[in-house]
Amino acid sequence: MHRLLHFAMSLRGLVSLSFLLFFIASQIFWIIKIRRWKQRLIKNPILKRALDIAGIALYVVLFVHGFGIRRTLSPTRLTLSAALLEAPFLWWLFGSVLGLAVYLLVRGCTLLVEASLWPFRRRRKTTSRGTALPLATNDDASPARALPDRRQFFKKAATTLSAAPFVAGAYGVFYGRLNLKTTHQRIVLPRLPRAFEGFSILQLSDLHIGPFMTGEQIRRVAEISNRLKPDLITVTGDYVTWDASTQYAVVDALSGLQAPYGVFGCLGNHEIWTHTEDSITRLFAGRGIRILRQEQRPVFIGKDYINLIGVDFQARSHFGRSGRGHVKTYLEGVDRLVMPGAVNILLSHNPNTFDRAAELGIDLSLAGHTHGGQVALEFVNVDLSPARLITPYVRGWFGKPGGQLYVNRGIGTIAFPIRFDAPPEITVYHLSRTA
Repeated sequence: MHRLLHFAMSLRGLVSLSFLLFFIASQIFWIIKIRRWKQRLIKNPILKRALDIAGIALYVVLFVHGFGIRRTLSPTRLTLSAALLEAPFLWWLFGSVLGLAVYLLVRGCTLLVEASLWPFRRRRKTTSRGTALPLATNDDASPARALPDRRQFFKKAATTLSAAPFVAGAYGVFYGRLNLKTTHQRIVLPRLPRAFEGFSILQLSDLHIGPFMTGEQIRRVAEISNRLKPDLITVTGDYVTWDASTQYAVVDALSGLQAPYGVFGCLGNHEIWTHTEDSITRLFAGRGIRILRQEQRPVFIGKDYINLIGVDFQARSHFGRSGRGHVKTYLEGVDRLVMPGAVNILLSHNPNTFDRAAELGIDLSLAGHTHGGQVALEFVNVDLSPARLITPYVRGWFGKPGGQLYVNRGIGTIAFPIRFDAPPEITVYHLSRTA
């Protein structure tokens, strides 16, 4: 066991070192590229020197702010330093690292293509007469000239494509993370009592209050939610990010949520990491929002009811920077909360609990956690999402024998204030007995 732990720590250290080296390489790569572009575009030596000094000063300020002088407390409104320093730093970090990865990928693919075609090009150089074509000629269309031209084209194409993450990052900062969508999802539950036909449940998840998802923005999300007039509202965790003190602001921002059959929620991994599970539960309770922690609560319409179950965040690996929340078996002990014969609905931040929930006969699971990938390319291929590293249930509806799952894309962001191909989402579920 000691050797296994040592190996895991060594592997983690190796991965961290590899990322650090790649990050350094990305900075060198883009500094060289920018200097070359500047040399070609600007001829005035005084202007060149001024741009060099300004560029170095800006680079140092952004990185000192980003990696060094960081406030302990996280603001819950957009401050001047967040807008002018933190956002550009995170945009640059995102674009530069991902941009080098794109460049290396494209260059690697083109070099492989060139290498695979080399034997055919060599064969074509020999004519049917058995004589070799000249290796050099003054003709612009000669094979000797065509090959370097093609290589230069591919190199320029790789450089152009490597700038795409910067463009995507800017889109994600200024538009993607604010482009709120409302999804209406019909859920067919054959066991649903007749009194609940057409019953609507609204879900919010992953608020992550901070300078890029402010208290005022969350308050507007709550107002939009109320205007949709759901019968019941659920909130499924990650209200804060790293700063425990922000729990007061996020609870205050969500306190306006109103629904005839109540507002219920569960906790996420960030409540565990900030040690706010108990305190935020009490704060929500004081505002009429019931956080279910390994608890169930029947929701009645007359004598008919559905059973609402909520659990704290659970993972089968030591997820993130804390071992808390680690379980050997998902939803252990939840079987006693399931009401046989009733429709059971589970609030679980982590969608990976779905398989076990279906085994327990839980009709519907509502989850979040993934942010829908946050920065994804699922419109190209469903596998192009970073969230697939942690779960097969990234976004949207899933079904299997025993139950259904919907994974909400969330409202806020983590690490980078960027969303691409994963807009923030309010989900409204419309329950029905028949399709």
